[in-house]
Amino acid sequence: MVDDIKKSGLAFVKQVEHHDLTPPTFFELNEFLWPFHEIVQTYGTPNYQEANPTLFSIITYPFLYGIMFGDIGHGFLLFCIGLWLCLKKDYILVNFKSLFLLLKSRYLILLMGLFAAFCGFMYNDMMSLPLDLFGTCYQA
Repeated sequence: MVDDIKKSGLAFVKQVEHHDLTPPTFFELNEFLWPFHEIVQTYGTPNYQEANPTLFSIITYPFLYGIMFGDIGHGFLLFCIGLWLCLKKDYILVNFKSLFLLLKSRYLILLMGLFAAFCGFMYNDMMSLPLDLFGTCYQA
């Protein structure tokens, strides 16, 4: 059957000769993936048939930001701004057109605030003031 189709010239698949061109890289992105993909794109574009490093950066980038910026108060404020951007997206699009780029990064801001507040609890730090939430293991 297949040989009959090839002989008749109705085959839709054409064999491509060997070439040195590399096919372009394309990733389907949604609103959540866009800011993480932009961070990855600043360092380079993956080649054809390579893994998309955007998926790895979804958790690692905000977590490393939280480790660097660990503060309960500032992280909570950043989390609240990200939450407001996520919940009021349509309102912001209509009334605050200048916040469009910030609106596209709303999930990144939300996760960075969450991890910064979490690491702030681990560091016992709130608004650059040390807290004694878990006590100390040192004896005087």
